[in-house]
Amino acid sequence: MSHFFDPTSLATFDAAKMAKQDLARGEHLFLGLNSLEPGQSQGIHTHDGADKFYLVVSGKARITVGAVTEVLSSGQLAWCAAGVPHGIAEALERTVVMVGMAPGPTAK
Repeated sequence: MSHFFDPTSLATFDAAKMAKQDLARGEHLFLGLNSLEPGQSQGIHTHDGADKFYLVVSGKARITVGAVTEVLSSGQLAWCAAGVPHGIAEALERTVVMVGMAPGPTAK
């Protein structure tokens, strides 16, 4: 992948479930792209040993971090420390979210 890219141009959507794709994966940082149709979600989960952020690139979604859920729209960010439960509760419209984690997850 190039060092320079427009995440919105790389978004792909799946009518059945949230679509995920890797943007960049290094030893110390992971960047991914989650693309959601209205009503789709990502279950609440945790990452031990890795901090994470969600940056809403376009659209609008309810995002949960810990016990708090807020509506975020384009340009807004949610940050989550390692071990804190988080997820995308629901996309309210077609939504593209850039995800970053440090350190990055082990390659599968």
